[in-house]
Amino acid sequence: MRDLKIAAVSMHSETGKIEKNLERTASYVAEAARMGADVICFPELSVTGYTLTNPASIYGQWHPDEIIERIVGLSRDKGLIILVGMVDLSELENPYIAQIVAGPGGLLGSYRKTHLSPPEKGLYAAGHEIGIFSYLDVSFGVQLCYESHFPEISTLMALKDAEIIFFPHASPRSEPEEKMDSWMRHLPSRAFDNGLFVVACNQVGETEEGLSFPGVALALNPAGRVIEAYCGHREKMILVDLRREVLQEIRNHRMKYFFPNRRPELYGDISSGSF
Repeated sequence: MRDLKIAAVSMHSETGKIEKNLERTASYVAEAARMGADVICFPELSVTGYTLTNPASIYGQWHPDEIIERIVGLSRDKGLIILVGMVDLSELENPYIAQIVAGPGGLLGSYRKTHLSPPEKGLYAAGHEIGIFSYLDVSFGVQLCYESHFPEISTLMALKDAEIIFFPHASPRSEPEEKMDSWMRHLPSRAFDNGLFVVACNQVGETEEGLSFPGVALALNPAGRVIEAYCGHREKMILVDLRREVLQEIRNHRMKYFFPNRRPELYGDISSGSF
């Protein structure tokens, strides 16, 4: 991993107002590029808005490929990696909740949410692949909101050489301070146990569907300590420097990096479900 400047945006996304959401996205990308960011991460379903009401019809006259082309073009023009959230339609089953990842060289791929929250089941399909993305000298994973509560996902991503995990959220209810308190109970463990950086951001504001999102953004170092944090009721972009030497200091330390001492032969019951 090389030194990176990362932007994470707690952004308001109105359900179905795709043009407006894209305009806000472009504005933040331009700002992040001016400030020298290498990567910018937006919340879960940031482009389409988060919906629990007929997500298959959210696009109206839009075609998802048009949106992806705009994000790829924006990434190419501004020279940074962009992570945005959108509904991923499927002809065979319910749509997926996905995070699109674009780089200056083109589309890097998408991640489909594998672990759905109880309200999302029945409306969305669950993804079946936990992979990571690599671009130039950085490898990173993406987990969406509810998935952050399953530590096995982070471990698998770390085993696949992820150096950063992004956690885009669309997590409603509670005040910003309460949401941050919740995050601080589990996200530092994802960073500390796996020896990697964690970057998270949530949607913010009230939507026409009656959901209210607390504004929260957070960056943690591989020791699980806070680099930067935001709590509030307004949109906010945080900008953080992730240093290669910090990652290397943890991973080269015989007591601070735990992976060399794993014993996977003892963990088979986790995947087999034999309890």
